[in-house]
Amino acid sequence: MMNKDPIAMWTVFAVIFCWFAFAAIFVFRKRPPKAPVSKRERVSSVGIMLQAMAYFLVWTWPLHRRFFTPISVMPRWAELALSVLTVAIAAGSVWMVSQAVATLGRQWGVTARLVRDHKLITSGPYRWVRNPIYTGMFGMLLATGLAVSRWSVLAVASALFVVGAYIRIRSEERLLREAFRTDFDEYASRVPAFLPGIY
Repeated sequence: MMNKDPIAMWTVFAVIFCWFAFAAIFVFRKRPPKAPVSKRERVSSVGIMLQAMAYFLVWTWPLHRRFFTPISVMPRWAELALSVLTVAIAAGSVWMVSQAVATLGRQWGVTARLVRDHKLITSGPYRWVRNPIYTGMFGMLLATGLAVSRWSVLAVASALFVVGAYIRIRSEERLLREAFRTDFDEYASRVPAFLPGIY
C-alpha cells in the first residue's frame, strides 16, 4: 500500500473543493434575462478546445503522478510552502472568476460574442486584467497541476492553455475593438490582457 503524504493529501482535497466552488459559479449563478446576440466570433472555439486539452492533461491518468505525493522531492518546509501557495492560487482563482461573472452579468458567454446594448466592462476585476476569467482558469490549471500532475505535463498543459487563451482573447477583443473603438484602445493601453506584467 502506498504511503500517503498528509500535506499532499490536504492539497489535493483543497484543490478539488475549489473545483466544486468553481463549477458552482456557473451552475448556480443568477441568470439575467437572455440578451440577443448581435455578433459572434466562432474562431474562439479553437481556443476553448486547446484549454480543454490542457485541463485533460493535468487530470488524466497515467500522466499525473501518484495521488497524495509531492510534485518532487523537497524539504518538508518547502512542500508546506508550495501547498499553501497551490491552495491560495486555487482559492484566489475561484474568487476572481466569481467576481468577473457577477460583473459581466448577461454579457457573459462561453464563446466570443456581443449582445444587444453591450457595455465595455472596466469595473470589478476588469480593473486589474482585461480577461479575469481566463486568468482565473489558468490559476486553476496551475493549482491542479501542482496538486496532482508532473512538472513536464504541467509545462505542456500551461503552453496549450496560454495559446488557447491568446486565441480567445484576440477573438473577443476584435469584437470589442469594433464596437468601442477608442474607448477600448484606451482601456487596453492601461490594463493587461491576461497576466499582469507579462501580457
